[in-house]
Amino acid sequence: MVRIISGIAGGIPIKVPPTKKTKPTLDRVKESVFSILQPYIPGTQVLDMFAGSGSLGLEALSRGADFAVFVDNSRICTEIIKENIERTRMTGKARVIRSDACKAILDLAFQGRQFDIIFLDPPYSRNFVCKTLQMIVENDIIIENGLIAVEHIESEPLPDRIGRLGKVRSKHYGDTVFTFYVMNSEDGEA
Repeated sequence: MVRIISGIAGGIPIKVPPTKKTKPTLDRVKESVFSILQPYIPGTQVLDMFAGSGSLGLEALSRGADFAVFVDNSRICTEIIKENIERTRMTGKARVIRSDACKAILDLAFQGRQFDIIFLDPPYSRNFVCKTLQMIVENDIIIENGLIAVEHIESEPLPDRIGRLGKVRSKHYGDTVFTFYVMNSEDGEA
């Protein structure tokens, strides 16, 4: 069972897509990731890309984020995310977009949207991570000193730097890795 772990919606179970294409983040992994991110969450604008069930964005909302945008290209996933938003009573704090990641990034940039925290949880071993990170940087949808948390498989190592985005930490959970990036100033200091 997947659930919201902590905060105002803590303990509420959420629905996951009935497909093998999505991989819900395990509670113990999510708890560890959010213990790292917790000091940065209150009052933030969050983007949950490749959102699946919306678990990561909903956890951020439950822990004090102001607003979350959920992006997934699957109709089934976006319907489940909408259900989960209602279950957790976060309707006024969330927007769901059915789109592929590249188009969503371009649309969000066109709208002038920027985020404090971005979660990326793309399908494993499809080379989405670097392309998506590059698009985030090029389209300026993350604030200065904003954080990106990327869930990926250990056999898909990520670069230390993509433009102004610098890797600051990687945490291993078996074959799953969460890599954290921070958007730095022009000087490239991490």
